[in-house]
Amino acid sequence: MDNTTTKFDFNNRYLTKDDKPWFPIMGEMHYSRYPKEYWKESLYKMKAGGVMVVSSYVIWIHHEEIEGEYDFVGNKDLRKFVETCKECGLHFILRFGPWSHAEVRNGGFPDWLLQKEFEPRTNDPRYFAEVEKYFKKIYEQVEGLFLKDGGPIIGIQIENEYGHCGGLDGEEGEKHMIHLKEMAQEIGYDVPIYTATGWGGAVTGGCIPVMGGYCEAPWDQRLTEIEPSGNYIFTHERNDHNIGSDHGIGEGITFDASEFPYLTAELGGGLQVTHHRRPIATSTDIGAMSMVKLGSGVNLLGYYMYHGGTNPKGKLSTLQESRATGYLNDLPELSYDFRAPIREYGQMSETLKEIKLLSYFVKEFGEELCEMDATIPESNPLFPTNFKDLRTSIRKKDNKGYIFVNNYQRKYKMADHENIELKVELDEETITYPTISVRDSDYFFLPFNMKLNNAVLKSALATPLCKINDNAFVFYTDKTPSYDIVGDLSDTKLLTITKEEAKNAWKVTLDKEYLIISNCAAVQTDQGVELIGREKATLKVYPEFTNAPDGYRKVRTEEEFTIYEGVECNEVAEIKVTQLERTNDKQVYELNIEIPNEVEDCFIRLNYGGDSAKLFVNDEVIADNFYTSRTWEIGLKGYSFPTKLRLEIYPLYENAEVYLEKWPQMKDGKAMELFEANVEIEYKSIIKK
Repeated sequence: MDNTTTKFDFNNRYLTKDDKPWFPIMGEMHYSRYPKEYWKESLYKMKAGGVMVVSSYVIWIHHEEIEGEYDFVGNKDLRKFVETCKECGLHFILRFGPWSHAEVRNGGFPDWLLQKEFEPRTNDPRYFAEVEKYFKKIYEQVEGLFLKDGGPIIGIQIENEYGHCGGLDGEEGEKHMIHLKEMAQEIGYDVPIYTATGWGGAVTGGCIPVMGGYCEAPWDQRLTEIEPSGNYIFTHERNDHNIGSDHGIGEGITFDASEFPYLTAELGGGLQVTHHRRPIATSTDIGAMSMVKLGSGVNLLGYYMYHGGTNPKGKLSTLQESRATGYLNDLPELSYDFRAPIREYGQMSETLKEIKLLSYFVKEFGEELCEMDATIPESNPLFPTNFKDLRTSIRKKDNKGYIFVNNYQRKYKMADHENIELKVELDEETITYPTISVRDSDYFFLPFNMKLNNAVLKSALATPLCKINDNAFVFYTDKTPSYDIVGDLSDTKLLTITKEEAKNAWKVTLDKEYLIISNCAAVQTDQGVELIGREKATLKVYPEFTNAPDGYRKVRTEEEFTIYEGVECNEVAEIKVTQLERTNDKQVYELNIEIPNEVEDCFIRLNYGGDSAKLFVNDEVIADNFYTSRTWEIGLKGYSFPTKLRLEIYPLYENAEVYLEKWPQMKDGKAMELFEANVEIEYKSIIKK
């Protein structure tokens, strides 16, 4: 990536890149929570999901747990991570705190800082002096990697949730934020974009406010169902009152929204469960919420987290957020899986596939979308407790745009809408779509007056995904497709696939652009296209490959697509489970695994009932988990494929003060059993450039 001639800026509606509207997809990955040797492959996976900008906290306690002893080696090698982002063609936003939260011990502050004779996050000069030393050490790591140097760093986030989750508010809070920014600039940090989190009454110090939204609130102290999330309602309201509500309910925003674009940096890519509250974020939860934000006028979709990870082990203590350290939540000591689009061990999840539908769309059509204002009809419901009325929004400019329809509310049933006509009132015409039925849990958007090279698509009962080689437009729908076209399509093709096919579609470039629909993920890398999956690969490809890839054979054609089959994956891994011990406090098993040679990864999959579980190699805990009812999956390649492990399951009592969506089977008032254990192999093959 050569950034030397690239210019980034913003106006009150959107970000710009080289003076053109720019709609980026941003994803958070914490380098210090993931093995360094797998950064590059994970960054390519993020890019395959449509991510253009990587963001990461620089977590102070990870780098200076002991005062004056800095650690930037191994997984904490910030410089190498930023350089790897550049190698992968990704931009980078540095979130250097000094307070991060991030479900880390002390919100990221080292213990020694809290023992000083001043209060952190105030305007005390002694606090600023410590922050300045820290900022200077971070600068040493990233010097020469800013945009102006040809590097990938285009932005910096100042502090986090300041004035909402701790810190000062009002004028004193604004002074604090301004001082931190000026301090960073004096040290040498020089970027075109400075951001600050803007929800919950946080102060921003003149930085671009970035917003958030989560489908639930595992930090909420209640053990019951909570209110329906407002993130499934089309609205011009940017604030999510639930974020950080464990620190106090934030009211409103402190900035003038008319002066800044609507950007998100913490749209929940999943949820990190707490010990007391364990909601499960599904792919549809995240997909519907993301589409609603798009329909509400968002011009940056930024996900926290996009990539899960594992907490490093501390030298003096564990490093997770806990009640023992004064917070209201207990988190797993190690796991920071987050049910993110890319999971704790690099697994590309259904959530990645779901939100990739929007990522592909904005990469192709985002420049125009940025300039399309969101118009929310008066008929649109104002409250998420309205499960009866259809939720709609329109983004348009110059009589072209998209109508957004949402009939999804997490964990609630919405009314079906039979045989309705969607209409868009324009200046000189009314767009009327063919009659459709909108069922409970449906969410989609449809184009109107969309330019297809030399033709115009007046309306369509199908959603645009991407373009291939500029002459093929790909749409998806699970309803009967319909296209009203004016003008000459000539050599332009319209390809219609199902939503499931679209979720499994990957746009790649070899000798030209291809769309690959596959049961495997197709990840573009500097070596070619990696096909990653757990079964025999089948490829549905447009246009046809010039030559069948090595290891694949052409078997048939289906309309515009060509079908290729890969070599059968005959190797299997096996697991043997032996019960070692059972007491009132834990159930212990030995897991013996046989793993074939030359596999990409091997995953242990455990279904158990209990409060929590830990996995050991010898006597060292390598993984932990809070029970949620979902399968616990652990990747083994990061641990050099151990063949013998110990599993400990701890009891969950029927009267436990825990919120669960589904409780395990109880016996004598508690659950503490391993129900099923198996292993799955992940394979990888490469289609060379």
